[in-house]
Amino acid sequence: MTSALISGDRIFLRGLAAECIIGFIEWERRVKQTVVLDLELPVDCRRAAATDDVADTVDYKRVAKRVLTYIEASEFKLVETLAHRLALLLLEEFGVEWVRVSLNKPGAIRNSRDVGVVIERSRADLTAAAAARL
Repeated sequence: MTSALISGDRIFLRGLAAECIIGFIEWERRVKQTVVLDLELPVDCRRAAATDDVADTVDYKRVAKRVLTYIEASEFKLVETLAHRLALLLLEEFGVEWVRVSLNKPGAIRNSRDVGVVIERSRADLTAAAAARL
């Protein structure tokens, strides 16, 4: 078990907004819409606290930039697909043990502030996705 899992330490990003093609209705395939994202990733903050060096933690600025680049280039029909693929990307590129992604589309449903999904993925999901591609 990694020290981040034992410690319970986490980094989070909340309210990260990006524009992308998302939706299955015809007009949604032509117009970029805003999605808002919250992320949570495990990290053992003890070493970074001792060294005061960003190299000893998960750099949330790098995470945010990568997430924005990925989302803005994406064109999915379902928020479920976007959230899942994004979670796998974070697991692979940042080497964390798990990730929690909350993704919503503000104003997607009349009389509702937003709708979306909350998912959690782990390294086991990354392994399963890799095996499915073979």
